[in-house]
Amino acid sequence: MTTAPRPRFSIRAGLTAAPDHDGPFDNVPEHLLVPLQTWVERVLSYRGSPQEEQAQRICLRLHIAPLKDARWGVRYLKPLTQTAGPQLLDVVDELLRSEMASDREVHDLVTMLDDAGSAYRVDEAEDGLEERVTPAVRDAVRHTIADAAAAPAAGSAADHLATAWQAAYGRSPDPVRAYSESIKAVESAAHAVIQPNHPKATLGTMLGELKNARHKFVFTIPTTVGDPIAPAEALMRALWDGQTSRHGGQAGTVDETLEGARAGVHLAATLVQWFTSGAVTRTA
Repeated sequence: MTTAPRPRFSIRAGLTAAPDHDGPFDNVPEHLLVPLQTWVERVLSYRGSPQEEQAQRICLRLHIAPLKDARWGVRYLKPLTQTAGPQLLDVVDELLRSEMASDREVHDLVTMLDDAGSAYRVDEAEDGLEERVTPAVRDAVRHTIADAAAAPAAGSAADHLATAWQAAYGRSPDPVRAYSESIKAVESAAHAVIQPNHPKATLGTMLGELKNARHKFVFTIPTTVGDPIAPAEALMRALWDGQTSRHGGQAGTVDETLEGARAGVHLAATLVQWFTSGAVTRTA
């Protein structure tokens, strides 16, 4: 059972009012700046010696200029420890990706971001940052990915859903890819149920199958409209019709928004769970 955070003593004692905003904090708030810079310096030092070769690679990848007049040969580490804002988050993300941080240092970073109320967290693979999501929601998607990975009939649904999640909530979101991978996840999970004999089935052709032969499918939750497949069809239709970047035209292609892509990921997670768990089945 999750409990609410304990209010500060000054608030409990009535000495101060509760703040209007107490997190999650976007970017790098002032109270997190120095601890995060110190963490970067600690990871890029070994027994007090700066790891200039590794620091150089990160500077090059992130286009951060080295010091022109460097004392004691520390030319690349110092600029990294002096970054702030989004650039500092990029440095932390790179250090995680490079696997330079020890298990203890990763644990310290996790605790630091949690304590500071950061809008970002270390991802499950511990190889980058991602935007923080309500734990219950994150865990539900994670369980769906695990269930899909264990279901041979779901094909590559788990891989597509995991990629969609990272593209939606990672440090560098890609809404178009997140939405596209969400559709692929549903197509993979639903293929064996809706169109097992159609090797090139898409979400669009599956919707056509549901429309023309809906009597062949059932959904585990009974409906009052006498159409058992309607709930799954509605979610599939919403996901399919909501992809604005699928086709071009004279008016120009419209990419999915980040908010729309994230909604699409959660919509896809629900559908993948339904199809892999047997909530939607074919009767004929």
